[in-house]
Amino acid sequence: MNVRGRKYRYVGPAALRALVRPGGEGRCIRSASDFDDWASALTREELAEPFTFVVDATGVLRVAPRRSEHVVCAGGGTVLGAGEMSVGDESGRWVVAEVSNQSTGYCPDTSSWPAVADALDSAGIGHPPGFTHEVVFRRCLACGQLNIVREEDFVCVFCEEDLPRKWNVDGPGR
Repeated sequence: MNVRGRKYRYVGPAALRALVRPGGEGRCIRSASDFDDWASALTREELAEPFTFVVDATGVLRVAPRRSEHVVCAGGGTVLGAGEMSVGDESGRWVVAEVSNQSTGYCPDTSSWPAVADALDSAGIGHPPGFTHEVVFRRCLACGQLNIVREEDFVCVFCEEDLPRKWNVDGPGR
């Protein structure tokens, strides 16, 4: 398996990290058959909504129901990517319809896409050429707060200081 990209550690609330339990990780998806097995246990409604995913540090896709925490899905470990995705069926084959890097626990950069694509390719699951919804995370250097940058406005919503252009969520001292 091709493992590439930055490793993201959990930067969210400690109370959510405390939910991590041995054996409670998201389901490993190494093949379309693995996804079939996982999806067969879901209701039609659950499968119709986006679900939580991470790409663990070894490059394996892990999935869990939408309301699952990313840190729990990852077993508390570092990840190469995290977010939400929804799937559909195209000619009897699973295909990712939408995928984002929306995870406020790991705050992966948009540059995490290659790791996500590699994990999906390894599992034999079709996907779009990139995130269908990109979330840009930055930490304010002045007040330390986490921000989601909207419409290229790199200004902290908490203290109105300029935000860095480069990903910095898990910087020194964090």
